[in-house]
Amino acid sequence: MDIQPQKLRKESKILTDYRKRSSSVLSNFHYDPYDPETYSARLQDLKQRSYKRNDLADILKTANEKWGAPAKTLQNIERLRDDRTVVVVGGQQAGLLTGPLYTIYKMITVILLAQQYERSLKVPVVPVFWIAGEDHDFDEVNHIMMPEKNRMKKYKIGQVQTRKQPVSSIKLDQDQASSWLKRLFQKLDETPYTKELYDQLQELLNESETMVDYFSKIVFHLFSQGIVLLDSNDPDLRRLETDYFIHMIEHREEIATGVTEAIYKNAREGYFISLDCNPNDAHLFYLKDGERILLQVDGEGRFVGKNQECVLTKEELKQRVVQNPSCFSNNVVTRPVMQEYLLPVLAFVVGPGEVSYCSALKPAFESLHLTMPPVIPRISFTIIDRRTEKWLRQLGLNSLHAVTEGVAEDKLIWLKKQISPPVETMVDHLKLTIEKAHRPLKELARDIQADLGEIAEKNLFHIFQQIDYLEQRIFHEQKVKHERTLQKFDWLEVMLHPEGGLQERSWNILYFLNHYGKDWINEIADQELNWEEEHYFVYF
Repeated sequence: MDIQPQKLRKESKILTDYRKRSSSVLSNFHYDPYDPETYSARLQDLKQRSYKRNDLADILKTANEKWGAPAKTLQNIERLRDDRTVVVVGGQQAGLLTGPLYTIYKMITVILLAQQYERSLKVPVVPVFWIAGEDHDFDEVNHIMMPEKNRMKKYKIGQVQTRKQPVSSIKLDQDQASSWLKRLFQKLDETPYTKELYDQLQELLNESETMVDYFSKIVFHLFSQGIVLLDSNDPDLRRLETDYFIHMIEHREEIATGVTEAIYKNAREGYFISLDCNPNDAHLFYLKDGERILLQVDGEGRFVGKNQECVLTKEELKQRVVQNPSCFSNNVVTRPVMQEYLLPVLAFVVGPGEVSYCSALKPAFESLHLTMPPVIPRISFTIIDRRTEKWLRQLGLNSLHAVTEGVAEDKLIWLKKQISPPVETMVDHLKLTIEKAHRPLKELARDIQADLGEIAEKNLFHIFQQIDYLEQRIFHEQKVKHERTLQKFDWLEVMLHPEGGLQERSWNILYFLNHYGKDWINEIADQELNWEEEHYFVYF
């Protein structure tokens, strides 16, 4: 395996300026993650805070044991009881077979940073992954993408979910899930890893009640570095969060107003954040009849659902939190705040879009007398396997260009070069010649009668149509003749620039597990990689 850093130059303006340490962006955060002194300072700040460490460790131990956590994970959970221990945390929804590759890469980043900071700071640092089990967007997690000929195809599980129910409370339909898994493997090449991989994934599925269970069991099957998993929808965790929900309710107005103003401020400076916020938002969900309801505050100060599904005064809402904290959950604004309450966060690992969100959250933390942890963009990877590398070389294509721009245009240029002389030039010349020869006839027809002139125009149009048809047939026959080479271009496009974006956003890990086993994941996680690099190519 060879891992090489790359500069993609395709990031959003806010992420680019964040990496450049631009003051216009960094002023929206409490820490500069690129300053080496930041983490010592953060460590000192965390020493001033107290956490419910033993209660948290007990909850995490129960959950992680249920998911088959390795001994190193359970050791890390025990280390959380120590007041010196801090964590590096990142999170994502519980996608099927772990979802897009970027979820795996976020976990790798969390593990790498925990290892690096434990060495440099000389304190226990535990890698934690926050599973967004409270999320209700089932369509976001009910499928994976796999290559199908020259495109990516979505393979959805047959299970249907119509209610806004937290994912971790949705029971897996075992028959539908097993059928879906079998269908996926029918699409894969047979390799030395295939049978064992299928048996392992089916066994883990049989042991799982929910998608969060399945996700967690697969993670522990893949990683051996002791990552700790946390389901944000765990009822026991909710009880631990009771006081924190009440704090958020009491400071709702400051949070909502501050975040809304921060979004406007960013927009004035040219940074546009896709957060739909206004001063009436509660930034909390309430679970009623099994469905999540996003709360707002009406003109009378009551907490209400968007469609009046519930109407509660502030005191009634706080009372409900105390009585049944499992009915409450966070949205994108308050989730990092809840994370800050629960965990001694040394660093928060986020995706590219989350950097944008976080740039608006400083007022939410300050409203609750908290500081936002150092926000670190996760490491980004593109896997270039042996076949892909070979075909790039054969076709004379630059790998960085293929990843950032794709090869569709290169494919067309290559095909045109196979026709000599160039058919486009010949067609253009022929049309000019015919148009010139046809002009006197068209003018004569117009002079005789106006509608004859129109017929002459149509006549020329039909002649050009026939020429275009011939050109298309020539191209078609050339495509047939060079089909094998064109298929290589198609593969490179799907592998390196799927759906017009990065591989990590479309591909699932299944293809790579089937071809290369799972050892490469731990091999990457054990590397001394610099998280400040924008992107890495991983050559197998």
